[in-house]
Amino acid sequence: MARLLLIRHGQASFGAEDYDALSDLGHEQARVLGRVLAARGVRPALALRGTMRRHEETLAGILEGLGARIPVVTDPGWNEFDFQHVVEIHRPHYRDRAAMLAELAGTDRPDRAFQEVFDAATLRWCSGDHDADYIEPFADFRGRITRALAQAAALLRRHRDILAVSSGGPIAMAAALLTTGPDGPAALWAALNRVSVNTGVTKVISGRGGLSLSTFNEHTHAESDPRLLTYR
Repeated sequence: MARLLLIRHGQASFGAEDYDALSDLGHEQARVLGRVLAARGVRPALALRGTMRRHEETLAGILEGLGARIPVVTDPGWNEFDFQHVVEIHRPHYRDRAAMLAELAGTDRPDRAFQEVFDAATLRWCSGDHDADYIEPFADFRGRITRALAQAAALLRRHRDILAVSSGGPIAMAAALLTTGPDGPAALWAALNRVSVNTGVTKVISGRGGLSLSTFNEHTHAESDPRLLTYR
């Protein structure tokens, strides 16, 4: 039975000029996961990743930890949705990054305050009532991940084990699609996305009946050191 291991990228650089670059901790998370996968005997035949910098850097760290050199295929279908755009549509003054950071810094828990804004912004996006406001409406995002899964399934017919690096949004959507089908509630996607851990591993298996979700967001490799357990 073929396996697709969907891995969320390591911690990015929230609040920095280039969010897409991994933080020092993000690089460490990737290497740790690679070493853990090697210890478990995971030997992927192919690596698949989105085209974002955090995907590329995470995969490089994982392969370093694995001590493996394997072919790499890129697929922009696994890129994250533009969450900054989605948030800015909800809070237009957040287009000024300094204003956003200043507002968040004035709260007791800036991380929690941003999460509340993010939840409200994505709820508006998911509703389908304001599609004209967005570069990529939620339905289009869902369709993109549906196609990315189909392409991954085709690759699994030629490669028994594939390691794929993506982001929390696409992985949560893949899990929701495999659990409830194309008409599944957006609320399930939102709930899964909210708990996605950096370098969490979601296992999808491919059999005669197609793709099936086996596990979601497994992250025991990050629990031995509290520093490694991050969500953004």
